[in-house]
Amino acid sequence: MSEPPNAILEVVALHKSFGALEVLKGIDLAVRPKELVFVIGPSGSGKSTLLRCCNRLEEPTSGSVRVDGVDICAPGVDLNRIRQRVGFVFQSFNLYPHMTALGNVTLALRKVQALVRAEAEAKGMAALRRVGLAEKAAAYPNELSGGQQQRVAIARALALEPHVVLFDEPTSALDPELVGSVLQVMRELRESGMTMVVVSHELSFARAAADRVVFIDHGRIVEEGPPGKIFAAPDNARVREFVAAISGHH
Repeated sequence: MSEPPNAILEVVALHKSFGALEVLKGIDLAVRPKELVFVIGPSGSGKSTLLRCCNRLEEPTSGSVRVDGVDICAPGVDLNRIRQRVGFVFQSFNLYPHMTALGNVTLALRKVQALVRAEAEAKGMAALRRVGLAEKAAAYPNELSGGQQQRVAIARALALEPHVVLFDEPTSALDPELVGSVLQVMRELRESGMTMVVVSHELSFARAAADRVVFIDHGRIVEEGPPGKIFAAPDNARVREFVAAISGHH
């Protein structure tokens, strides 16, 4: 399978085991610049593990992950630089409760990019503006809704000016009425040309916004294609069952 040479993120023959449990069984995935790739599949299929291997929050057992052509699993690779290029948005927002929204966003800038406070704060405010929360810069996480906290977490990732952002079930911890505000930010990011890989059950968002949908089951990619194909006429029966079941209760 020859990959397009311009892939921004390229996963080749990726395997990941936890002890005797093989979670990823040889994943090949190339993500092109400005592409929004949606990863769906049953719980426990390996979706989150795949994402976490893409910025080495998990160490792949074998295979390679390349970002901008650099093998991030190579010995001596600068993990700080990798994690600037590959932003990550978690299911639970992972904000520091004792720091303001702006403090949470600028912490990474100051730690990773060693920026002076004024420069970090200017970049941090720009990131908060992108997620529509400039006016909440001085608020603490407990003063924000879940949707606002997740948008702060997205701003924290964006502040490092990553080349690709990975989203791991970014709306699953939110009350239903707060999901829309987070998806709206993700939609705007996509329109501004950000490369994104999203693990999520928000199928209507995938239908509207994804360039490609990848279905993973038991650690393997079972089927991938444009959302119209995957949701309307998938080749694989497992995909059909999954989409029917999840559409039924969404």
